[in-house]
Amino acid sequence: MSVEVEQKFLFDSDTLKTIEDIGVCVGQKQFQDQYFDTADFKLTLQDTWLRRRKQSWELKCPTATLNGTAEPGGERSLCTQYKEITNLPEIYQRVKALIKDSGEEGEKETTPSAEDDSWLSKLNLCCFAEFTTTRRSFTLKGEVGVQIDLDQADFGYHVGEIEVLVPEGGDMLSAKEKIRHTAQRLGLNEERRVAGKMTVYLERYRPEQYAILLSAHVL
Repeated sequence: MSVEVEQKFLFDSDTLKTIEDIGVCVGQKQFQDQYFDTADFKLTLQDTWLRRRKQSWELKCPTATLNGTAEPGGERSLCTQYKEITNLPEIYQRVKALIKDSGEEGEKETTPSAEDDSWLSKLNLCCFAEFTTTRRSFTLKGEVGVQIDLDQADFGYHVGEIEVLVPEGGDMLSAKEKIRHTAQRLGLNEERRVAGKMTVYLERYRPEQYAILLSAHVL
């Protein structure tokens, strides 16, 4: 299991030119994301995001504070940090524990598979967001372990990400320092956290859910 530490940023033609001048494009791809939750937002209210991308599942959940309580996306700094779980049986067990009241007593336990989506209905999960992203990825010389992604979503929002993946229990301060240094090299001067694709999607297309998560200080 790894922890994704990232800082989002808005970019324009000047930012893109800087990235192309001092970086190396390591690929471009397009992918479709689907996000799932219960009708009463039991996952997203806990800042937990269940996503299917290219038939692969991922659960992004907040890192824990020292007393074991959830800390949404880390502190309200420029960076966010989430645990990333990609093993489907583990995802299933974690989601089931978060939802708690799903299923019936004595019901036979099943192990979900990528080919069988029946576990979604069993846990009362439905898709609440679906969009396609075109992504260009870059690395910068001298910045080991740092990746820059430039995303263009099909609903008209584009945003950049500076990302470092850290093994669970790894050095988060070092990761944040790498991100800060990379942001300096790109000439970024963000003073507050930039909205990600999901935040903008919810605000535009799921205003009720957006308002609820905003009032719960998830967004």
